[in-house]
Amino acid sequence: MGSERYDVIIIGSGAGGGTLAHRLAPSGKRVLLLERGEYVPREKDNWNPRAVNVEGKYQTEEIWRDRDGKEMHPHTNYGVGGNTKFYGAALFRLRKGDFGELRHHGGISPAWPISYDELEPYYTKAEQLYQVHGQRGEDPTEPPASAPYPCPPVNHEPRIQEIADDFARLGLKPFHTPLGILLDEGNPRSRCIRCNTCDGYPCLVYAKSDAQVLAVDEAINHPNVTLLTGACVERLETSPSGREVTKVIVSRNGTREEYTGDIVVVSCGAINSAALLLRSASDRHPNGLANGSDVVGRHYMGHVNSVLMAISKCPNPTVFQKTLSFNDFYLASKEWEYPMGHISFVGKLDAETLKAGAPALTPGFTLEYMANHSVDFWLTSEDLPAPENRVTLDRQGNIVLAYQPNNEEGHKRLIAKLKNLMQQQTACPEHGHECHQGIFARNLFVGQRIPLAGVAHQNGTVRFGNDPRTSALDRNCKAHELDNLYVVDASFFPSSGAVNPALTVMANALRVGDHLLARLK
Repeated sequence: MGSERYDVIIIGSGAGGGTLAHRLAPSGKRVLLLERGEYVPREKDNWNPRAVNVEGKYQTEEIWRDRDGKEMHPHTNYGVGGNTKFYGAALFRLRKGDFGELRHHGGISPAWPISYDELEPYYTKAEQLYQVHGQRGEDPTEPPASAPYPCPPVNHEPRIQEIADDFARLGLKPFHTPLGILLDEGNPRSRCIRCNTCDGYPCLVYAKSDAQVLAVDEAINHPNVTLLTGACVERLETSPSGREVTKVIVSRNGTREEYTGDIVVVSCGAINSAALLLRSASDRHPNGLANGSDVVGRHYMGHVNSVLMAISKCPNPTVFQKTLSFNDFYLASKEWEYPMGHISFVGKLDAETLKAGAPALTPGFTLEYMANHSVDFWLTSEDLPAPENRVTLDRQGNIVLAYQPNNEEGHKRLIAKLKNLMQQQTACPEHGHECHQGIFARNLFVGQRIPLAGVAHQNGTVRFGNDPRTSALDRNCKAHELDNLYVVDASFFPSSGAVNPALTVMANALRVGDHLLARLK
C-alpha cells in the first residue's frame, strides 16, 4: 500500500497515459504511473510470426463476451506502452472536417467540442515526440500544419512505387504514410533496420516509436515519476460528496493496495476505461463513476476495417510494405456524395500466418503463392456512435462488448473502388493488365474477427462534450461530475474519423498535460 500522496496518478501507460507522463515529468510534480502489464519481454519470439500472430503469445488471456454471451478472446495487449508496442505506427492527424459535423450515408458524425485549430499545435508536438516520417503537401485531405514533419518520408520499395505510380496515372493522389519508426535511411547505423516484423509485432531493437520507448522510459528517468507494473486497478473510490476520487484500489502481486492523488487520470483503453468507471459505482454514482449522463460505455466505435490481399502474377518481394496511402475517397468526392474512407497498406503477410486460419479450399492458389504474390491493403471507414454499441459488465464483473457495425455502405463502395483500381494496374512490364489476379479478404485465411475481437482502434466510450447531459467529460477531458478525474485515451472521441486514432490520442494527452500543469501551479 502506497503511503505517499501523489500530485497525479495515471492509470495506463499507452498512447494517452504514457504521453501524459512524459509531458508532466519535467515539472517536478509527483507522478505515479500504474500499468497492469509488465514490460514486453525482449526475445526472438518478438519477430516470430507464429508466436505473435498465430499463438497470440503477447495478447491478454482475458475472456470477454459479446452481446449474446458468447466468449470472445480480444486481440489486445497489456504492457508498458500499451497497444503502441504492437501497432503499425501509422500516425495520422484526423482531417479538419472530422472535428465538425459530417453527413454520412448511414447518419451524422457529430462535431467535437474543440476545433482542429485548437489541437493542431499538439499534433505538431506529438509528431516531434514520436519522430513521425512524412511529407507535407502530398495528401489532398491533409489539414493545415504549423511545421513540417520532423523526419523525411519512408521511401517506397519498387513494387509499392509501381502501385503509387499507377494510382497517380489514374488521377489519384497517393502519398507517403506518416510513420513513427526510428529509421534513418541514409545511415547504415540506423536504429530501425526496416524489417518485415513491424506492423503487429513488438520491436526487438526498440526502433518503433511506441509509448514505452519514447515516452515512459524517458519519463521515469525523472526522480519524481514512479512506474508500477503488474498493477491492475480494480476500482476508484470517492469522497462522501462523490465529487473527487480519493482512493485508487489496485491488485498487485496478489495483494490489495491503495493509492491517493490530487488528480487521477484514467487511460486504460476505451473498453477498459469504461469498464473501470462502471466497476466504480457507488451510492453517489449508482450507474458508474462519472455516469450521470448514462453515456459511459456507450457509443463504442472501432472503425469498419478490412484487410485485402491483391494477388498478382509477379511476386511482391517488398520487405517493409506500409509506406503508401491515399485519401481521395476519405470525404465526399465526385465518386460519391458521402465519405467512403481511407486506403493504406498493412505489413507484408506471411504464409505462416495465413496457414493458421486457412479454410480447406483456397481460391485456386496455395497459401505460399498468395503470401509471396500479394500486396496487402488496409481499408478503414468511419463507423458512427450508436448508443447501443457499448461496453457493459456481466454479473461477475467481466467485460461484455456489444457491437453492430453501421455506416457500411461507404466501406463496400471503397472495396469495390479498390478492386476497380487494381484491375487497371499497368506497371507490370511482363504481364500488363493481366498481372492482377484478384482481391481476397485476408480474414478469410486468418482466424480473426474484425471488428469485434480486433479492438486496435477502440474509441468513444467516455465521450467529451460541452453538455453534461450527453457527455461524461468536459472539453479538457475532466469528468463533469468530479473535480479531479480525467480520461485521456481514445474514450473521449465523440466520433471516430477514418484513420488510426493513435496520434490524436497522443496530441490530446499533451493538450490535457498543459491544462494539468496550469492547474497544478
